[in-house]
Order: sequence, then structure tokens, then C-alpha cells
Amino acid sequence: MSKKTRKKSSKPSPKSRKTPARKPSVAKTAGRRAAASVKKPAAKVAKTAATTATKAAVGKPDKTAKSASVKASHKPPSKQLKSNLSVPPKPATGTGLVEGAMAPGFSLPRDGGGSVSLADYAAKKLVLFFYPRADTPGCTREAIDFTRLSSAFAEEGAAVLGISADTVKAQESFRSKHQLSVPLISDEQHEMLEAYGAWGEKSMYGRSFMGIIRTTVLIGADGRIAKIWRNVRVDGHADEVLAAVRAM
Repeated sequence: MSKKTRKKSSKPSPKSRKTPARKPSVAKTAGRRAAASVKKPAAKVAKTAATTATKAAVGKPDKTAKSASVKASHKPPSKQLKSNLSVPPKPATGTGLVEGAMAPGFSLPRDGGGSVSLADYAAKKLVLFFYPRADTPGCTREAIDFTRLSSAFAEEGAAVLGISADTVKAQESFRSKHQLSVPLISDEQHEMLEAYGAWGEKSMYGRSFMGIIRTTVLIGADGRIAKIWRNVRVDGHADEVLAAVRAM
């Protein structure tokens, strides 16, 4: 090999001389970022932080509050009760009728013509039995029982009257069919029935309705209520009333 050839081979190749550029170290990069942040004015940094905080508060509302408002919007608005203070409450039917109170006055038509009033029985004992309807099973038994004992009541100085909301014609048919001797009063307008607490709400087979409540009232010779029987059971009732008359 010649000297010229050896010299050429001993020279390093151009590519081997180049060395790749080294990337700056992590510490150096962090230092540059820190320096850059230091260069920013303090006022600008504070302004940026305040803007970010405001956006976070306004742009993202509380999920709990939002869900609560949504749930509340689905609730139907509560209805406001209307006060009716100008109209006084109506007393319940019959609440004023108590034992010892004066008997309410009345004047109503009766079977056979004419009328009957409380004044007709002044200074006498008076039995009023209120029945739901003429010529029905229970009312028929009750009217027959009072007819059977009518002479015994008369001996004690007591008169007996039957009252219902039937017409005078229906009362006359009822009397004739069962040969009743006690006078039967027709109160189609419910005036006497309400005054004596014998008209009110009833129920049958799960249905509520207004009607006559089977009631008996005993009035003393002084015109005061001596005894009241509510929701009367027909069997033996006339005998019980006669015993109360005799005890007066």
C-alpha cells in the first residue's frame, strides 16, 4: 500500500465527525419556564386568577342547587284556601235540641184534614215519633205498637203523634190500611224534622244520603224536652217510651 493511500484511510469520514444535538435537560427547561413566569407582572397574574375564578363560579352552577330547582319546578303549586270569614258557619242539624230545652213549635197538616200544632197539647205530655216512610215494614210495626198502647198513654195524660215527610194522602192510606189510631203529621218541607233533629245524613249499602233518622221525643207538660231517643230500634220501643212517661 502506498503512502497516499494510507493517509486517505487514516482521515476520519465526514459523517463520523458530526454529533447529534443534545436536548436541553429537564432542569434547564423548568428553569426557563420559571424565569418566564417571573417576568410576567404580578398585577397581570392576579387579574388572570380572578377572571378564572369568576368564570368557574358563574359558568358552572352548583349541581345540587340545579337539581333541587328542577325537582321543585315539577311540584304542582299548592292551592291557597279561600277564607270565608264573612259567612258564619251553619250549626249542625238538631244540635240545639237537648233534654231540658223548650220544645220547638210547629203547625202542620195531618191525616183526615186540618192541622196540628204544639199549642194544641199545652199542659199535656206529648210523644212525637218520627219515622222514615209510611207503609214500610219497620215504620208499620212502630205505628201499630204505638196504636196498641194509645189507651195506656192516654191514661198517663200523654198524646202520641207520628211524623214523616210523606204527603197527607200517603198518611191517610197508611192509617186506613193498618187501622192506626194515632194522628199522622205530614212534614214535606222538613221544617219540623230539622227542628227536632230527625233529618240528617244516613248511609245504606255504602251510599250516603239525606233522610229521616228514626227518632222519638218525649215532651213534658211544661213544654220542655224530657227525653230523646236517637236511631230507634223498633222492637219494644213503644213499651220503653210508655215506661218513661209513667216515670215522669
